[in-house]
Amino acid sequence: MELTGKLIQVLQEQGGEGKNGKWAKCDFVIETSADKYPKKVCITAWNELIGQVKSIPMETEIKVSFDISSREYNGRWYTDVKAWKVETGSGGGQQQSGRSSQGNYNRGNNSDNYSQENSYSGPQEGSQERYVSEDDLPF
Repeated sequence: MELTGKLIQVLQEQGGEGKNGKWAKCDFVIETSADKYPKKVCITAWNELIGQVKSIPMETEIKVSFDISSREYNGRWYTDVKAWKVETGSGGGQQQSGRSSQGNYNRGNNSDNYSQENSYSGPQEGSQERYVSEDDLPF
């Protein structure tokens, strides 16, 4: 899937080590402009793609290619939006990353039952909670 919009925020990078080695992720927010009412979408960049996202100036128009996956835990469903390519502008001056450089990202194979890189561990110490909803859940 693809989505085009302005980069409006890059959140704090998170990282750790799982059974498949070290991992890093960083969420970023884009605002769509195609609709009458613009929408904000939070997307996750993994490993090598993080540096590319962080190097893009704020308010730059970008096109993000991503995959959506959902998983069930304790009767609730959680959805991840994972970027695998980011392009700036309309074709010129591209910042992109292919799937093969995504490290632990393994599309279509859920045999590891969602390792640590896919699990939510709550807000990190010293970080601001970025999720606010009516039911007071942190995600």
